[in-house]
Amino acid sequence: MLNDQQSLILCGILTVGIFVSGLLDILDNFIVLTILTITFIVILINIYLSIQTSQTEEIENEE
Repeated sequence: MLNDQQSLILCGILTVGIFVSGLLDILDNFIVLTILTITFIVILINIYLSIQTSQTEEIENEE
């Protein structure tokens, strides 16, 4: 799982990547689209793991 700083950096990279790709009109390129999609999926997995970990910690603290 990524920490907060790494998550922010990854979101910034995704944002800049989409912006620059749009400006250069290379969003249709398969490699660029694949890299951006993988970055987005990593962010989603990190959010899911973060929520699941916090819920598990809350359940353990209640017991």
